[in-house]
Amino acid sequence: MSRAHVSIVRSLYKRILVLHRYLPLELQAVGDEYVKAEFRRHKDVPTYEAAKFMVEWKNYADTLSEQVNPVLPSSADQKPVDVGQHLDDSVLDNFKQEQLEQLYELAKETNKPYVPPDQQS
Repeated sequence: MSRAHVSIVRSLYKRILVLHRYLPLELQAVGDEYVKAEFRRHKDVPTYEAAKFMVEWKNYADTLSEQVNPVLPSSADQKPVDVGQHLDDSVLDNFKQEQLEQLYELAKETNKPYVPPDQQS
């Protein structure tokens, strides 16, 4: 893996984590863990898979950036963030079984009530 590629991956990874700071705490926690796990899991994938991975995560970062834009530090009034988007059935039809299971687990996790880290047992 070239230095340039590593730099691009690291830059995207950091951008996503910075964008997550503008999410509600419960979404930030789940999102950060998911991103970290996904980037670790795809560390040694073939080039064609890495390219697709990077395109999808860049699209995610771009979409999230648009959605959190109203609450970025330059904004005077901090409004709740409405994030996410619905997946078309055509997109879901292209998912592998493992991806569908991951999506289901992520949905379950994001619907749990938030417990601040200092109150977790």
